[in-house]
Amino acid sequence: MEKKDARIIVFGNEKGGTGKSTLAMHIVVGLLNEGHRVAVIDLDSRQKSVARYLQNRQTFMANGGDTVHMPAFAVVTHSDASLIKDRETEDQKNLQTALNEFKESVEFIIIDCPGNDTYLSRLAHALADTLVTPINDSFVDLDLLGEVSAESYEVKKLSFYSEMVWDSRKFRSASGKPPMDWVVIRSRLASLDSRNNKRVHKVLESLQKRIMFRYVPGLYERVIYKELFPRGLTVLDMVNVTNLSHVAARQEVRSLLEKLNLS
Repeated sequence: MEKKDARIIVFGNEKGGTGKSTLAMHIVVGLLNEGHRVAVIDLDSRQKSVARYLQNRQTFMANGGDTVHMPAFAVVTHSDASLIKDRETEDQKNLQTALNEFKESVEFIIIDCPGNDTYLSRLAHALADTLVTPINDSFVDLDLLGEVSAESYEVKKLSFYSEMVWDSRKFRSASGKPPMDWVVIRSRLASLDSRNNKRVHKVLESLQKRIMFRYVPGLYERVIYKELFPRGLTVLDMVNVTNLSHVAARQEVRSLLEKLNLS
C-alpha cells in the first residue's frame, strides 16, 4: 500500500490575540490522543508561542507531572540576509528542511504562522491542505476577511489576507494538488447570544459563499484555556477533572475536531 503524504494543517491569520496558538495546541493534542503521529512547526520565531507551550509541556513531565502525549516540533527562524532574494531563498530552504525532517514519520504536520504577513507565512499557506483561521467574534476581526458595510453589514470587498489565500489556492491548483480546505473559526465566543453575535454570524454566512471557506464555532472564552499554558497542558489532558467547566471545554474541543474533519 502506498504511503500517504503527511496532511499539512496551517494555523494562520494576520492578527494577534485570536487564540491561534491555544487552538493549535488543542488540535495537536486531540490528534495525538486519537493515536495519530503529529509534528509541529512554529514559524513565529519571535514569540514562539506554540514552541513555548510544548517546552512547558516537556518541563511539566520532567518535574514529575503525568506523562502526556508529545509531538515532535521545530522552530523555523526568519532569515536575516540583507537582500530580499537571499532572505526568501533561505526561508524556503529552512522550511523545507523542517518539512523533510517530519514528513516521512508523521501523519499530520501542524504549522503555526506569525500574526503578520511574512514570506514564510505565505509559503506555509501555499502548502496547506487545511487552513485554519481563527477570528474573535467581532467586526474588528471580520475586517481580516473583508470590508463590511456599516449600514447593511454586507461585504464590500475582500481583504489583503483573503486575496493572499486565493493566491495560495491558485498555486495549489497549478501544482496539481487537491483544493485547500479553508476553515474560519469563531474563537473566544461569548456565552450570551447577543445582537453582535448574530450580525457576525450573518456576515460570515455571506463571506463563506463569496470566498469559499466554511466556518465553525470555536472555543468559548474560558479562563481554563489560559491557566493551562504554564504547564503545557490542554483540557484534553485533564480527563480526571470532572467539574462542569472542564467537561464543557473538553466537549467543545472534541466537537471542533469532528467539524474540522481531519482524520
